Amino acid sequence: MPKAYVFTRYGGPETEALAEVDRPSPGPGEVLVAVRAAGVNPIDWKVRKGYRRPGETDTRTFPAVFGSEVSGTVEEIGAGVDGFAVGDEVFGNAMAGGYAEYVLLPAAITAHKPAQLSFRDAATLPVAAATAYDGVRQLDLPAGATVLVTGAGGGVGSAALQIARAFGLRAVGVASEGKKDFVESLGAVHVPSGPDLALRVRAVAPDGVDGAYDLVGGEVLAEAATLLTDRTKLVTAGAPAAEVEKVGGARVERARNAAVLDEVAQLVVNGQLDPHVTRTFPLDQAGEALRTVEDGHARGKIVIEVSA
Repeated sequence: MPKAYVFTRYGGPETEALAEVDRPSPGPGEVLVAVRAAGVNPIDWKVRKGYRRPGETDTRTFPAVFGSEVSGTVEEIGAGVDGFAVGDEVFGNAMAGGYAEYVLLPAAITAHKPAQLSFRDAATLPVAAATAYDGVRQLDLPAGATVLVTGAGGGVGSAALQIARAFGLRAVGVASEGKKDFVESLGAVHVPSGPDLALRVRAVAPDGVDGAYDLVGGEVLAEAATLLTDRTKLVTAGAPAAEVEKVGGARVERARNAAVLDEVAQLVVNGQLDPHVTRTFPLDQAGEALRTVEDGHARGKIVIEVSA
């Protein structure tokens, strides 16, 4: 039977296990993919602890497979699916967990992997890079404008900095002092995180900023808002809608379509976006991969390589 890394109930790492699971069969509008690589994201451990995405109300069925972004090759095609064939190299958003040898993907949120794009890098794009892309697009800033990105040292933040630069924006990234070199290597101005953030940002952007992409929430979001003349140019993927709406901003509106995946893949192929995969782990070490992200010390992206 195929293997997957699962959690058996809500809680901490003690709920996790490598398990044998049934091989799924694609339904209408779905493709079955043999996974080559799976991206690791903070949402993975948050879901294990009981977090539900906005709008989710269903009770989760256990054991539940971790992960939500993968790359691999098409094994089977469900009814009504056009544009894919068995053997196609693809990447996309997993329907029910990506830390697995086989996974179902909705065809509408699945893209063909360019030959120049590695499976490892492709697996990082459906969540982190696509979220970064959606947020920068939503800000809709003109070339030459200055955008502030909080939480700039993580997977979404580092992608947002690079996508902003690709759009001709000046990027200012807020991250810990230990990630200064990393943020600057992405072509952004680094601002150390911590209290009195707004003062440090104004030191490098005396007139404030034209837009802000928050990935932290709380006091960081509140201080970022004070730097903006137009609060509609504040978006967050790090705070609930109610929290950001209080300061005049909005949640990032996720496009969740294959067109965005094609766009971010092309940015990688063109050399404008580097996913910065800093560590990879085999499937049987998925717990260690998840700890690296859950502990908050990951720089760039962590990937689980399922097969060669």
